[in-house]
Amino acid sequence: MPLLFAGLIFTTIVSCHKSTTTAITGNWVGKGEFNGVVRSEAVSFVINDTAYVGTGYDGNNRLTDIWAYNAGGDSWYQKADMPGTPRNSAVAFAAAGKGYITTGYDGVNMLNDTWEFNPIANTWTKKADFAGSPRYDAVAFGVGDKGYVGTGFDGTYLKDFYQYDPTSDTWALNIGYGGNKRKQAVAFVYQNKAYVATGVNNGSYQSDFWSYDPSTSKWAQLRNTANTNSTESYDDAYGPIDRANAVSFIIGDKAYLSTGENPSLLASTWEYDFATDLWVAKQDFERPARTGAVGFSVTKGGYVMTGLSSTLSYDDVNQFFPDQAYNAND
Repeated sequence: MPLLFAGLIFTTIVSCHKSTTTAITGNWVGKGEFNGVVRSEAVSFVINDTAYVGTGYDGNNRLTDIWAYNAGGDSWYQKADMPGTPRNSAVAFAAAGKGYITTGYDGVNMLNDTWEFNPIANTWTKKADFAGSPRYDAVAFGVGDKGYVGTGFDGTYLKDFYQYDPTSDTWALNIGYGGNKRKQAVAFVYQNKAYVATGVNNGSYQSDFWSYDPSTSKWAQLRNTANTNSTESYDDAYGPIDRANAVSFIIGDKAYLSTGENPSLLASTWEYDFATDLWVAKQDFERPARTGAVGFSVTKGGYVMTGLSSTLSYDDVNQFFPDQAYNAND
C-alpha cells in the first residue's frame, strides 16, 4: 500500500539502474453522474467548450444517443440522436465548429459511414464515407478546420491516416506516419499539433510516440513511452505507460493518460510535459480500474467517465486536478 504523508503519495521505484523516490500528486473529484445509460466504447468531442458524449455499448445494446456536458453547471443535456447505425468503438473529432462521428462496430459489421453534427441547429447530416477500410478501435483528432482518422482494426491491424476536409466533404490519404500498426491508441491536440500514443498490435503494447504538425504535413517521432533507452535515466521510472483502450486529455500545458489495459485493467495516470517530452506518474484514477472509458478537456479541466470493468459498465464522471493533494473523500 502507498504511504500517505502530508497529502502526497511517495512510491519507491526500482530499476536495474537505480532506486528513486518520487512524490506523486493529483486528486480525482467525482462530479454529477452522466444522464445517459451506463456504457463503454463511447466517443466524445468538444465544440466551443461544450463536451459531447455518445454512442457506445451498454452491455446489451449499441447506442446512438448524444449528450452535451456543461462543466460550469455540472449538468447534462440530451441532444438529437445520431441517425446512423448504433455502434461502439467508433471515433469522433471536431473541426470548423462541427462534430463528426465515423467508423465503429455494430456487432456484426465494421463501419465507415460519417455523420456531421451541427450544435447550433442540433441536427445531423450524412457526409462522405470514411475513405479507408471499414474499421473500429481507430483514433481521431481535429486540428484547425480539418479532421484526421487513422490506425484501428479491420481484420488486421492498421497504421494508415486520412484527412477530412469539411468544406469539400472529401477524404485524402495522409502520408508520413511512421508509427507501428495498432488499435485502441489515444490522440490529443496541443497548440495546433496532434499526438498519437499507446495502443496494441497483435498482443504487443506499443511504446512509439508521434506528433503531427498540419502546417507542414509532417509526422515526428518523440521519445518512447517505455524504458527502452538503457543509456539514459529519464525513462527508468516509466511504466506502465503503454496500454490499450485508455483515455487522454489536456489540462493547461500538460497532457494526461489514464485507465486502459495492459493486459489487466489499469488505474495508473501519467502526465506528459510538452516542453520536455517527458512523462511523470500522477495519482491513480480513484474509481474502479476500467477500459473503454471516455476522456475530454474543457476550460474547467480534464474529465474521465463511463467505461467497463469486467462485466460492469459505468456512468460516473470524474474531474482530475493534477496539482492538488490526494483526498480520499472526493
